[in-house]
Amino acid sequence: MKWPTVKLKSVTSKVGSGATPKGGEAVYKNSGVPLIRSMNVHFDGFRRNGLVYIDEDEASLLNYVEIQSDDVLFNITGASIGRVTTAPADMAGARVNQHVCILRPTDKLMPRFLSYYMRSPEQQVLVGSNQIGGTRQAVTKEMLLNWDIQLPPLVEQERIVKQLDEADELRKLRAQADRCTVNLIPALFHDMFGDPDRNSKGWPMKPFGDLVSNQDGRRKPVKASDRAALKGEYPYYGASGIIDYIEEYLFDETALLIGEDGANLLARSTPIAFLAHGKYWVNNHAHVVTDNGKADLNYLCAALNLRDLTEYVTGSAQPKLNQANMNRMPIPVPPLPLQKEFSSRVSEIRALQGEQTASHRRLDDLFKSMLHRAFQGEL
Repeated sequence: MKWPTVKLKSVTSKVGSGATPKGGEAVYKNSGVPLIRSMNVHFDGFRRNGLVYIDEDEASLLNYVEIQSDDVLFNITGASIGRVTTAPADMAGARVNQHVCILRPTDKLMPRFLSYYMRSPEQQVLVGSNQIGGTRQAVTKEMLLNWDIQLPPLVEQERIVKQLDEADELRKLRAQADRCTVNLIPALFHDMFGDPDRNSKGWPMKPFGDLVSNQDGRRKPVKASDRAALKGEYPYYGASGIIDYIEEYLFDETALLIGEDGANLLARSTPIAFLAHGKYWVNNHAHVVTDNGKADLNYLCAALNLRDLTEYVTGSAQPKLNQANMNRMPIPVPPLPLQKEFSSRVSEIRALQGEQTASHRRLDDLFKSMLHRAFQGEL
């Protein structure tokens, strides 16, 4: 189905971005007028994490970018360029900084239709190809004003938005279920073994190094430039997990990998311990330990991910967990049969997580397909 193509400027009453108040973060307040930044704008919706506030005086200098409910918010610079969503009703009266552009549709264009349209694969390709700048890419106001927009009748826009909303809601429900599953292993560990830091159930304590066989001597780093010529099927692990795939492997066994360095040792934004199976390569940023029969690796993995490592990590600019400090960490050691029971239940949870990941991927693929078809008149 062919729809008329118009310029964005003909179906919007406002296209514009704001500024960062003079003084930057020093002028941010704990309350006041919200200032929306690029970190708040995501494809899956508006995120309040990192939302900052300015006082009325600073806000008055940004009156030209005062948000109205259902304004379309479009990131125009940096790594998040092209991310788009609509402003929630309670953000009416907020301001945006220079990295976020307000797209305010007229009554000829539904805000959510425009948001989905700019999110579609074809438009995201155009965002990438239409950028200007060297070190910091940007989409300019002039580019947006002259952006081609397909304009079906409002009744058709409403039908498309309804179908995409329903598909997107399925994805969000799947993601919510996935987040719940992530908490199952920590909850199971605490139920069976208590808090590993306090050893609340009074298990015998042993140094971590006594419970495993260390394989760090077998690790070998490969520079990214060299890996480019070694692309293959085997995972290449670093401090936080798989970072590449290469054609050779160093290990062919199950091992527990523990991050050796990096900010994540303290930030804990991702697990610092994880299991590797089969054939794989490990660089020198992750410790490698294998089973010596004294403890279960799944148990040790969970215990390390739940305990505080601060006193064993050295360095601030580049945190590091060296082998000596890792080996001396005291670990509660419940009876091995109980650890094995935990490991068996963890395997069941991991299988469930694998099924959920596959389901999530299928829903993502379906949604991307629907986004493509929607603006080809095929939905």
